[in-house]
Amino acid sequence: MATVLLVEDDHVVRGALLRSLTDRGHTVHAVGTALEALRRFAAETPDLVVLDLGLPDLDGADALRMLRGIADTPIIIATARDDEAEIVRLLKAGADDYMIKPFTSAHLDARMTSVLRRTGRASREEPTAIEVGGLRVDIGQRQAHLHGEPLTLTRKEFDLLAYLAARPGRVVSRRELLEEVWRQPSVGEDQTIDVHLYWLRRKLGESASAPRYLHTVRGVGFRFAAPD
Repeated sequence: MATVLLVEDDHVVRGALLRSLTDRGHTVHAVGTALEALRRFAAETPDLVVLDLGLPDLDGADALRMLRGIADTPIIIATARDDEAEIVRLLKAGADDYMIKPFTSAHLDARMTSVLRRTGRASREEPTAIEVGGLRVDIGQRQAHLHGEPLTLTRKEFDLLAYLAARPGRVVSRRELLEEVWRQPSVGEDQTIDVHLYWLRRKLGESASAPRYLHTVRGVGFRFAAPD
């Protein structure tokens, strides 16, 4: 996970993003002005900055140039401005990515992961291996073992298991799984998750009615936990 400096003047948006990114495991420092951002940035040097342009004390474009003058920390512009010429100008000025509001927290998290990976700062993003209750998920090798025996998983079954196992105890919504594991928009009912979860559970020696690792939170999503 990453340490994120969130610069957003709208307190409602700032609060929502703070909660959602924290829930995803990131450490988030949220500020509402460019001056606060520069002070926090100089003091702590985060892994990544999410920067709004419409700040009350200084335009975000100027804040971008000042931040870029301090360090090469990745910066994602997050704004309602959608002028193509300005997007190009800011990318040339040092922004690593540009997101136009509104967007989901899952979309932002995916862009953050992509930027951190692209800039060579993704080492803290995910554990390389997870081992709990006889189950070992090796994310780097894309292998899973249950009590020392290899599991034969499809690509998406492994992706689903790895995503949930990397977030132990946290309820992950269906929407997040569709956007992050399947990389598709969550529109309407989709049985893809249920089908893959069914086969994954069989291979883990469990079922929806008697879960060991993969627990369903009715009406919300799924939670990975160690067996009792």
